[in-house]
Amino acid sequence: MKPWYKILYAQVLIAILLGTIVGWLWPSVATNDWIKAMGDGFIKLIKMVIAPIIFCTVVSGISHIQDAKKVGRIGIKALVYFEIVSTFALLIGLIVGNIVKPGAGFGSAAASANAVANYAKQAEGQKSVDFILHIIPDTVVGAFAQGEILQVLLFSVLFGFAIMGLGQRGHAIRNFIDDAAHAVFGVISIVMRAAPIGAFGAMAYTIGKFGTGAILNLIGLIATFYITAALFVIIVLGTIARFAGFSIFKFIAYIKDELLIVLGTSSSESALPSLMEKLERLGCSKSVVGLVVPTGYSFNLDGTNIYMTLSTLFIAQALGFDLTLGQQMTILVVAMLTSKGASGITGAGFITLAATLAVVDPRLVPGMAIVLGIDKFMSECRALTNLCGNGVACVIVAWWEGELDRKKLNGRVCRIDPTSLRKSG
Repeated sequence: MKPWYKILYAQVLIAILLGTIVGWLWPSVATNDWIKAMGDGFIKLIKMVIAPIIFCTVVSGISHIQDAKKVGRIGIKALVYFEIVSTFALLIGLIVGNIVKPGAGFGSAAASANAVANYAKQAEGQKSVDFILHIIPDTVVGAFAQGEILQVLLFSVLFGFAIMGLGQRGHAIRNFIDDAAHAVFGVISIVMRAAPIGAFGAMAYTIGKFGTGAILNLIGLIATFYITAALFVIIVLGTIARFAGFSIFKFIAYIKDELLIVLGTSSSESALPSLMEKLERLGCSKSVVGLVVPTGYSFNLDGTNIYMTLSTLFIAQALGFDLTLGQQMTILVVAMLTSKGASGITGAGFITLAATLAVVDPRLVPGMAIVLGIDKFMSECRALTNLCGNGVACVIVAWWEGELDRKKLNGRVCRIDPTSLRKSG
C-alpha cells in the first residue's frame, strides 16, 4: 500500500483545500497570473490529447462491433439498449440543470465577459449551413492539428466503419489502434499527476476571483449531480430492473465490492474483470457477458452523460450564457458521441466535457477552470453510475435474449416472481 500522501486522490483533496484557503485569505495572491496559469496549463494539457483519444476510442469501439455482428441479435439489442438508456441519462441531466440552475449567480457579467473575450470571435455569426459544412474537414491532418472535435469525430466514425468492412484484413489496423489507445491513455496517466497543481491553481483563482460565495455554487453542483445520478439509478435503472424481475437495491448490494474498488480508483474499468465474473455467477451466459460488458464500457456511460449535460449547463449559467434550445439539443447529440470511450481512466470524463463545450460554444471552454477543482468528486459518481448501468445492461440483454439463468438470479437479486412477467407479456 502506498503512503496516503502519495495517493493522487489525497493529493488532489489537499490541493483543493489549500487552494480554497489561499483564495479566501489572500485573494490578491490567488488572482496572480502564475496561480491562474496552474489551472490553465493543466487544462491545456488535457486539451492536447482530446483529438487522439476521441479518434482511438471511437475507431476502436466501432471496429469491434464486428464481434457483435457475429453473435447477431445480442449485439444489436445491446447497442439499442445502450443508446436508449444513454439518451434518458442525457435528458435527465438537461432537465435537472434547467430546473435547479446550480450555476446561476456564480460571477459577475463583467468577469464572465473578460473570461471569454479570446473566444468571442470564434462563435460569431455562424449559420446552420456553415455549422454543417464545418463538420467536414478540409484535410484530416488539419482537423487534428486545429483540435476540431466534430471533424475528428466524423473521420473517426468513417474510419471505424471502414476497418469493420475490411474483415480479417482490418484486424492488424484495429489492434494497432487499440495499442495506440493504451499509449494515449498512458499519456493521460502522466498528465493526471499534475492534477493537484491544476486543482490548486484553479480553486485558488476561482475563490480569489469570485469570492467564497462560489463555494456554495460548486457544492450545489456536486450535490445536484450526486442526487441526479442516484435518482437515475433508483428510478430509471430500478424500473428497468423491476421489469426484468429483480431488485436494483439487491443488485447494488451484490456488486458492492466492485463499487468499493471503483470508489477508490475513480475508474469503472478497475472492476471490469470481477464484475464480469459476478455477472456470470448471477446467471448471465458467458457469451452475453463477454460481449455486452466490454462494449458497454465504451457505449453505455450513463454517469458520464449526466455529468456532461449538467456541467455544460452549469458552466453556461456561471458565465452568464443562455443556451438556446438548439444548442441544448446539440449537447445531446455531441455528448452522445464524445462520451464513447470515456470510461476506464480517471479524468476521462473531464476530457469529454472539454470536447462537448468546444462544439456547443467555444466561449464556454474557459469555464472548465471553474469545475476543475471539484472534478475529482464528480469522477467518483460518474464511475459508480457507469458501473451500475453496465451491470444492469448485461442482465437485461441476457434476459431479453433468453440467456439468463433464472434459478441463479432468483437466489441472489430476485425481487418479484419472473413467471408473472411471462404471463403478462
